[in-house]
Amino acid sequence: MTASIPKPGSPVRGSKSGKPIMALFDLLGRSWALGIVWQLADGDLTFRQLQDRCEGVSPTVLNKRLKELKECALVDHGGNGYRLTDLGSELFALLQPFGGWSQSWAKEAFGKRER
Repeated sequence: MTASIPKPGSPVRGSKSGKPIMALFDLLGRSWALGIVWQLADGDLTFRQLQDRCEGVSPTVLNKRLKELKECALVDHGGNGYRLTDLGSELFALLQPFGGWSQSWAKEAFGKRER
């Protein structure tokens, strides 16, 4: 059975009522969904470029996530490849502070620096 695309108002993981935040968390919690959004924040990428930047995600998973993100209006495909929509860019702006925080967390909690 294939998981359906999470939609506000319909049951999703963690919420029988499908609250919008839970639908978003369900979508972004899927493998590679956040990674795709993060990688596309720097600009358009072809499928192959995106696959390389996502450290070898399988073509099947990447294709599935792109379809889901497109249907949820976060990603679209133009002449230069895949890109974030305005909503996708807005989402990335909210997520971007996690990048710096994660570096501090890795260093303090685990004594590691970003590679």
